[in-house]
Amino acid sequence: MLKKAAVVLAAAFALQAQAAPPGGAQPGLDMILIDADAMPQEPEQADEVVQVADVSWSGAPVDLLKPMNHIYTDLRRQLMRYQARWSSLPQVRVPATGAPLRPGVSSRRVLILRQRLGLGEGSYDPELQARVVAFQRAHGLSPTGAMDGETLDALNRGAAYYERRLLLNMERARRLPAPGTASRYILVDAGSAQLFMYESGRPVDSMKVIVGKAADATPMMAASLRFASVNPYWNVPPDLVAKLIAPRVLSEGFNYLNERGYEVLDSWAHDAKVIGSETVDWSAVANGVRQARVRQQPGGANSMGAIKFMMPNQFGIYLHDTPNKALFAEDKRWLSNGCVRLEDAERLARWVFGMMPRGSRANVEEHVPLQQAVPVYITYMTVGAGPDGPTFRADPYDRDKVVLERFAEAGDGMQDSTKRLEIDLSNIAETSRDLAPLKLQRRPSRRSRPSANPQ
Repeated sequence: MLKKAAVVLAAAFALQAQAAPPGGAQPGLDMILIDADAMPQEPEQADEVVQVADVSWSGAPVDLLKPMNHIYTDLRRQLMRYQARWSSLPQVRVPATGAPLRPGVSSRRVLILRQRLGLGEGSYDPELQARVVAFQRAHGLSPTGAMDGETLDALNRGAAYYERRLLLNMERARRLPAPGTASRYILVDAGSAQLFMYESGRPVDSMKVIVGKAADATPMMAASLRFASVNPYWNVPPDLVAKLIAPRVLSEGFNYLNERGYEVLDSWAHDAKVIGSETVDWSAVANGVRQARVRQQPGGANSMGAIKFMMPNQFGIYLHDTPNKALFAEDKRWLSNGCVRLEDAERLARWVFGMMPRGSRANVEEHVPLQQAVPVYITYMTVGAGPDGPTFRADPYDRDKVVLERFAEAGDGMQDSTKRLEIDLSNIAETSRDLAPLKLQRRPSRRSRPSANPQ
């Protein structure tokens, strides 16, 4: 049933793609096209996806019928490994209430947990604890070996949920350049907060990045890197001017601006003029009644650092250096206002330009054009390929959730597969001596009538 549901989901993705208007993007799956020459040619037509999906369940070699981005191929392998390791286990629901689930305990809940993880009867012993740790590692949870609420929720979602997340990420990967379609490009993965430099279809270097927080999510897009700005200004986003700068001006005076190299401009036009900060109604700016354009002059304290890489787009998204390197030590690097901060901007510059561009004058912004534009793809992968199987990540932008809900509502047999499996506790033996097989029930879909003998 899980395999059939997965094929149906892949078919649904394909049908949605066919139904989308020309140039239209499916939110959460497609990259928004900024530059036509940056968009990779798809390696297959939408109506062939179902055939490829069917092949993926056949146990055939991993080589696909047509070239795919290696991330797609890697995730396809991980899907098969996940099915063999976790989908084959009893898909039973562990009750949320009852005796505590902790080491040393013997109870009916522990027996159910052991069966859920493929173990025989027993207590919450080291064997079970090790199996819980393995489950936690595979599903992006802290490997404590303790059955906390987050781990219990993950268990009770069932393997079908995680298979669908794998398929969803495969769809995102399918939209990335296939071998031979882009010789050199940059891939930013907002899901893992990493950047990769590609040559001839394979990553040759990578680095950590900081991407947008949930309220300012970094968009999925395909654009072209056309020039870099050295010694860049930082145009402070209006919401930060209102939240951070205006209140400090009101409390500390204009010295707050002068000491940090901020200046005020009369408009957002390209030829805007610098005006006196005393001409601005800072109380109105702080209250959100008016906006003020504030920018930080080039220099060591500038939030853009020494260089920013420009790919003109309507979202104002670019890649840039930063003087605050401490944040790259964080695991959760969804912290910016949407732009992409680079762990090592100079290393990226050397890969892009062959050297680190320098301005002719210190602390003066200058543009350095690229002779040939470099495609930049910003995607959102919430599953990665680990040495022991897939690694599920957080979904900070809730894009997985929205996409899965959308396809579940589309029907085509998906409604049953989105429901969690429920356990009939009346079939559980009260003692550990004889644990009866668990009967599984599925909630009926909205399209089907309830069955007298649910399976």
